[in-house]
Amino acid sequence: MKEKNKKVITKKVEGETWEKAKDKAFEKVNKKAKIDGFRPGKAPKEVYLKHYGEESLFYEAADLCLDKVYEEVMKENEKEEIVARPEIGVKSIDTKGVELTFTLTLKPEVTLGKYKGLKAKKEKVKVTKEEIEKTIEEMRDHYKENVTKEGTIENGDIAIIDFKGLKDGKAFEGGTAENYNLTIGSNTFIPGFEEQLIGMKTGEEKSINLTFPEDYHSEDLKGKDVVFEVKINEIKEVIVPELNKEFFEDLNMENVNTKEELEKVVEENIKTQKEVNAENKYMDDLLEEAAKNVKVDIPHEMIHEEIDRMIGQYEQNLQMQGLTLEQFYKFTNSDEDALRTQMHEEAEKRVTFRLMLEEIAKVEGLEISDEEAEKEAKSLAEKYHMTEEEFLKAFGGLEMVKYDEKMRKAMEVLKSKEA
Repeated sequence: MKEKNKKVITKKVEGETWEKAKDKAFEKVNKKAKIDGFRPGKAPKEVYLKHYGEESLFYEAADLCLDKVYEEVMKENEKEEIVARPEIGVKSIDTKGVELTFTLTLKPEVTLGKYKGLKAKKEKVKVTKEEIEKTIEEMRDHYKENVTKEGTIENGDIAIIDFKGLKDGKAFEGGTAENYNLTIGSNTFIPGFEEQLIGMKTGEEKSINLTFPEDYHSEDLKGKDVVFEVKINEIKEVIVPELNKEFFEDLNMENVNTKEELEKVVEENIKTQKEVNAENKYMDDLLEEAAKNVKVDIPHEMIHEEIDRMIGQYEQNLQMQGLTLEQFYKFTNSDEDALRTQMHEEAEKRVTFRLMLEEIAKVEGLEISDEEAEKEAKSLAEKYHMTEEEFLKAFGGLEMVKYDEKMRKAMEVLKSKEA
């Protein structure tokens, strides 16, 4: 049976094949069977059948037949463009055999609209003097050092302090610490605390009278008068490096020995990143515009599988941050259903783009030769410091390289200014 974007195939398993499957099923389930007078796995078949019935073997036997039947179905339909995992069901099952159904999701028909001469334009890239200066300041900040200083605390210094907060003469929860690193001017503490440390020396002690803000999160402390007993253990000055020879040596950047040379390299780097971002946005805009002209009835199975892939990628990203999906759900008070709903629109967009690009490649007659694919695979393997064999195994083989390159060519077609 074949309907729109679907093909349902029925396969029967019966006769000797079914009998052998039931025998194997008995050997498997009998190992866990609990029958009085017999150890697990030792009950004779006739005793087992009398106790549990032959029907207890049916679904295990069907499962044992599944791989071979699935392989047959896929081989018989290798010319079909199957775009999602087949849905498998049991139509009927009894002592004589099982009837399995395989619902294949087929690639939908795609009708392209206008995909050349699109209005999207690539943004022109420029780098400002302020951007260069900001980046260099961030580089200097990365190499800053905290150096112990004599004298008094100034704004911007790091004060290493012991403190105890007292309300009505008694220490309150969360108000005591030792060797706490406090950057003066960071506004980490309640208003007035950091300001009253300015001018203090190492070893000096002081009582600071303060009032907690009315909007403070603790009901016990909001609007309350308190005293902080503070001792200065050490003062550190934050030293930001000058743009000198020592700094350039620390940077270890090729051909950078002066401020002017550094500015030039920084400008080039910012420009390169901006051009990458502009190109990515341009391609996204082209895809969005072209997709508005496409007509396609996407099977829900394709969208669900795309969501599966997206969740898999999201899970990997969380793992890199030391988190699991379960922790994410707990922190965000959500669950998988909520995440899938959130990802649905993006998944549908991705599938639409993919189908559109495949159709453009077909209409434009885009093909990738083995030689082109091998050349690209070699280049990418070198880029990722892998052998070609390792890269192909990780990427999914030469056919995946061909597909990826074909999609790249289709993307280039979108840039055509000819309508």
